[in-house]
Amino acid sequence: MALLRRKDNPDARMSLGEHFREFRRRALIAAIAIVIGAILGWIVYDQHLTVFGYRFNTLVNFIQQPLAEVHKRHPNAGDLNYSANGVSEAFSLKLKVSIWFGVIITSPVWLWQVWGFLAPGLTKKEKRVSRGFLAVSVPLFLLGCWSSTLALPNAIEFLLGTTPETDRSANFTDAQKYYTFIIKFILVFGLAFLLPVFLTGLNMIRILPGRIMLKGWRVAVMAMAVFSAMMSPSPDAWSMLALMVPMIVLYFAAVGVAFFLDSRRAKRAEKERSEWLDVADDEKSQL
Repeated sequence: MALLRRKDNPDARMSLGEHFREFRRRALIAAIAIVIGAILGWIVYDQHLTVFGYRFNTLVNFIQQPLAEVHKRHPNAGDLNYSANGVSEAFSLKLKVSIWFGVIITSPVWLWQVWGFLAPGLTKKEKRVSRGFLAVSVPLFLLGCWSSTLALPNAIEFLLGTTPETDRSANFTDAQKYYTFIIKFILVFGLAFLLPVFLTGLNMIRILPGRIMLKGWRVAVMAMAVFSAMMSPSPDAWSMLALMVPMIVLYFAAVGVAFFLDSRRAKRAEKERSEWLDVADDEKSQL
C-alpha cells in the first residue's frame, strides 16, 4: 500500500509504474464496492429488505411515492401514471437506479480510495486535515440526499398540479424523464450541502477570511438564491427554498468555523511574535 512507509522508502515515494498500479488497485476496489452497492440496489428495487425487524421500502415504491401522494391529495385530478416506452425501457430504468443507488451508498468507500491515492503526496498536516474533510463531507452529502426526499413530494405536486381535475384528464409521465428528475433532484441537494466544506477549505488555505465571508453575506445569499433557482430540477418556489434555506444555514456555520480558525491563527501568530520580541539583544533567536 502507498500509505505504508518502508524502511528503504521512508518518504513513501513511488515510481510512475507504481502509481499506475496503485491507481488500478484503488479504482478496482471502488468499482467492486459500487458494483456490490448496485447489486443491492437491484435487489431492493422491487423487493422489501428487512434488517433487525425493520422493513425497508423498495426503491420503486420510493420513486413512485410522490405520485401516489399527489393522487391522494387530488383524487379528482384524473390518472397520474408514468409510462415506460419500449421493450427494454423498464430494464434500463432498473439498471440506472441500481447503479446510482450503489454510487450513493458506497460513497464512503470510493471517496476513501480517492483520498488514499492522493495521500502519499500530502504532508502529515495535510493528511490530517483531508481526513477531517472526508469525515465531514460524506455525512453532509448523505444528509443532503436525505433532505431532498422531504422536498420531493411538494415539488412533484407543484409540477403535476396543473393537470385538470376532470374525468377525461390524465398525466402519463415518461418514466425515463421522471427517474432522471428524481436522481438529479437528490444529487443537487447532496452536492449543495457540501458548501461549508468548500468555504472552510478556502479559509484554511487563507484565501477567504471569516470577516470577508460575513461582510459579503448579502451577496452570498443572493448567489445561493440564483444557484437554487438554476440547479433545482423543478421551477416551484418550495424546491428552491428547500435547497436555499439549508445552504444559508450551512453558509453561516462555515462563517463561524472560519472565525474560529482565524482566531486560532491570530493567537498563534501573536504568541510567536511576543516570544520573538522577548529575546534579548545579545541572545540568539530562531530567526
